[in-house]
Amino acid sequence: MLTLSNINRSFGDRQVLTDVSFNIADGRMTGFVGGNGAGKTTTMRIILGVLGADSGEVTLNGSALSDVDRRRFGYMPEERGLYPKMKLEEQLVYLARLHGFSKPSASKNARALLEELGLGERMNDTVESLSLGNQQRTQIAAALIHQPDVLILDEPFSGLDPMAVDSVMRVLQERATAGVPVLFSSHQLDIVEQLCDDLVIIAGGQVKASGPREVLREQFSTNRYELDHAGDAGWLRDAPGVSVVEFDAGYALFDVDTDATAQAVLQRAMQGGAVRRFGPNRPTLAQIFREVVTAA
Repeated sequence: MLTLSNINRSFGDRQVLTDVSFNIADGRMTGFVGGNGAGKTTTMRIILGVLGADSGEVTLNGSALSDVDRRRFGYMPEERGLYPKMKLEEQLVYLARLHGFSKPSASKNARALLEELGLGERMNDTVESLSLGNQQRTQIAAALIHQPDVLILDEPFSGLDPMAVDSVMRVLQERATAGVPVLFSSHQLDIVEQLCDDLVIIAGGQVKASGPREVLREQFSTNRYELDHAGDAGWLRDAPGVSVVEFDAGYALFDVDTDATAQAVLQRAMQGGAVRRFGPNRPTLAQIFREVVTAA
């Protein structure tokens, strides 16, 4: 487990991180979200040792990170850092060799990884000849080529088409399933919601919410319910303790004042016909993010 404890960082008189603390658990995908300038990239660079923290600590399995530990990290920066004139396989073999792989092992890993990311037919093309989306996939391959123990990815889905997103998601999920802790930032909240096990929301350099995705959805839930009824649910408008948010014939989205009111609505609905769906309406990640950032 990678743990950040009370990380502080300033640039001059501008405080950019304040007591940032969260965990990146083994075998779990942690989504790291926040607006522009929230502190995501600075946090990632401190994890990697590119920047130093003014105070606080980053530990791996309870021990302070060493340079040797960080050599086993895979990092994908938001800005591309590939050699444009090198061929894809050549680029990846070179990077793997820097991490101590033999040339045959490096070549085998490079070919397998390019196939896995849907770039097998482009392995002899130069980086500069690729589309921006394929360059992004190559950058992800570069972060994975040395089979890292920890993955830190800054906006890995930027510029990818839906098919490329699917292939990258599959590759990252496989690494997490193998036990690798994965931290990735993204502005594409629908992808984060689909992919992450845990979530960290940062705003103004401070962690505003963190934890397992479903726990956060429960935490930020209100007494809002959905009803999908075979008949007309218009009676909900006059039901005591109910405030209708959306209504369309048999479908209604509504708030209740108490759990007892919700049960009363269900009983009334069942008396009037078949209930196709009834239950609490959990907030999406986008809704949680807006609420947290607005409150900040």
